[in-house]
Amino acid sequence: MARPVIPGMSADEQVKLYEQLRHYNEGRESYKVSGVYLLVLPHDNKPKYSLWCYSPELERNPILFIQDLSEQIQESLRMATSMFFCSKRKLLIVEYNEKHMASKGDDLIGFGKYRGHYLYEILQIDPAYVIWIANKYTPRIPKQERFVQMARVYVSIHLDRIKQKKKVNETSQYLGVKGQTVKDFTLKVTHVRLEDDPYKTGVNGNEPVFYVNQIVGSTDIHGNRVIIIFPALYPSLVSGQLSALEHAYRAGEILHIS
Repeated sequence: MARPVIPGMSADEQVKLYEQLRHYNEGRESYKVSGVYLLVLPHDNKPKYSLWCYSPELERNPILFIQDLSEQIQESLRMATSMFFCSKRKLLIVEYNEKHMASKGDDLIGFGKYRGHYLYEILQIDPAYVIWIANKYTPRIPKQERFVQMARVYVSIHLDRIKQKKKVNETSQYLGVKGQTVKDFTLKVTHVRLEDDPYKTGVNGNEPVFYVNQIVGSTDIHGNRVIIIFPALYPSLVSGQLSALEHAYRAGEILHIS
């Protein structure tokens, strides 16, 4: 497979990047056996790199969308390789192919509490539901048989992620011992989740007020994962939305623990 030209990178930088990718793929199985993850270049009005999966188990339209990544190739590659480091599937950089990658709507859920959503969306928030579709849902028409097959592929993607999380948990080290003061410590924010505080949220007069906490995931220089909860100091009038007076943490932000 020809290597696509990566926008914004010199020839020497591309050689080094593809060498890194070759090293990552060493020892992994053929795409004909296990399929392959695809890191797709930005295209049209899509400024971000995106992650897809080719599966030989799907007879037609065998490429499924997983998620968008970053606008930077190095960051996107880091995210993808970290996410699926323990997978048997290789990772390839490819250009967008409208014929094989445009959504046909056959991964759209047409029933239940997630009706109108796509399988890849539900995989991010409720993988157990996708597992139920893959193992328990009975197709009633031929179109639903493919829908179940797609759910099974998404389950295999979820299992690849679980392998990585298990590996991280087995190798991570404690940052210290109980009672020890952590200082001169640097963290990089990886993700942020907003969550209403059930104890502080209430009604002020006739208006509901919400105290929205930030659950911040981060990593240190050794790759250890750290979760910090930042309680809301100011109320918001909208559930799941920070007050304008709060500092909103963002992925990529650097935290210094003095």
